[in-house]
Amino acid sequence: MPAPLIVGIGGTTRPGSSGERAVRAALGRAERTGARTRMFGGAELAALPHFAPEDSSRTPAQRALVEAVRACDGLVIGTPGYHGGVSGLVKNALDLLEDLRDDSRPYFEGRAVGCIVTAAGWQACGVTLTALRGIVHAMRGWPTPLGVTLNTSGGGLFGPDGACTDMAAQANLDMLADQVAGFARRQAS
Repeated sequence: MPAPLIVGIGGTTRPGSSGERAVRAALGRAERTGARTRMFGGAELAALPHFAPEDSSRTPAQRALVEAVRACDGLVIGTPGYHGGVSGLVKNALDLLEDLRDDSRPYFEGRAVGCIVTAAGWQACGVTLTALRGIVHAMRGWPTPLGVTLNTSGGGLFGPDGACTDMAAQANLDMLADQVAGFARRQAS
């Protein structure tokens, strides 16, 4: 049985954002447990044109995201909490996945989805996590039991190399990755 493919989606237009680092940390854990991974970070998300449902033409970047999600066994999605909701950058990427609606396995059908929210305050973390889980449900995905929220108002969660420096945060990101990869392996067997 091939190793599961876990796709990460997340980040902002700011290079090295905490949200992108959190998704990368979770994917790193998934790799250490034998999964294959593919990341679509802030730079890739910012390059996506606005989703327009009436226009079926797709750029190479749009096709790459759609094909990666089509082939994946699980996802990790990270978003900053902007005013209690998912960022436009992440939401645009998720809207593009409308292209999966007519697949034999539409949207996120049969796949676990780990949800990560970074925000400068706990209130934004909580309401944004609820919003992201709602999107995952609408797209027929299985949000993992653990959703990770990281309050970035104190800073210091990630070092200059991008590694998580907060042991509790890293433990939660590891658990989320284990849940996504574990579900993917069980679905495949």
